Amino acid sequence: IEYFPRQDITVMLLMGIDEFGPVQASDTYKNTGEADMVAVVIFDETNQQIDLLCLNRDTMLEMPALGVGGKNAGTFYGQLALSHTYGTGLEDSCENTQKAVSDFLYGLDISHYVAMNMDAIAMLNDAVGGVQVNVVDDFSEVDASIQKGEMTLKGQQAINYVQVRKDVGDQKNISRMQRQQEYMEGFLQAFRKANTEESFVIDTYDAVSEYMVTDFTTKSMAATLNQYSEYTLDEVITPEGENKLQGQYYAFYADEQKLDELILRLFYAPKN
Repeated sequence: IEYFPRQDITVMLLMGIDEFGPVQASDTYKNTGEADMVAVVIFDETNQQIDLLCLNRDTMLEMPALGVGGKNAGTFYGQLALSHTYGTGLEDSCENTQKAVSDFLYGLDISHYVAMNMDAIAMLNDAVGGVQVNVVDDFSEVDASIQKGEMTLKGQQAINYVQVRKDVGDQKNISRMQRQQEYMEGFLQAFRKANTEESFVIDTYDAVSEYMVTDFTTKSMAATLNQYSEYTLDEVITPEGENKLQGQYYAFYADEQKLDELILRLFYAPKN
């Protein structure tokens, strides 16, 4: 069977960066902002649905490395999260992660990227009136206000829920990814309810813009979100593979055969 890239999907890269405060450029072409959350958002125009491919931040892969003056310095093999640390922390870092993810997914065409510092999560969370989740992990060591069971997250709770893994549950990134996926599902539902006025997206964008780096313009982001706002969330997928403790760090090795099958299913269609 021959396959060709699907023409009925638009792909966006969503990154949560492990930094607080407004986005600012690093003095060098190496910064401290790791991409703690990486999700490929697939807008499926034929089925009017959204699929999320969530990539483990510990995924081991080849990534572009930037050297003096931001010039290409070959490649580096390491955790996906580190791809964002190459560059000033602004557009160049986002493009580096975009390239790393594209290469990992066999040259996938990624139309846009959005990277947010942690503060943006709390602001977006509250802009949609809070996000409902079902808490299954014990957060008592981190945030006693996050209790087990159904609850609506507000402000800092949202950051703690999606970011913290030390002293929460089994402390593994796999568990944190499950929380992030559930949070994104809840956020989409809350966004639909809140997005009743034309100005909502633009007002919210303006409020969080200093905590965010994106190649969208304000108008194009508003148009994109409004175009897809009625789409249903269909699949939330994570590649299968093996999680190994290497020294002090976890490394995730994707199962290549399963990854091949996943890429074909999500991004390609068979030729008739």
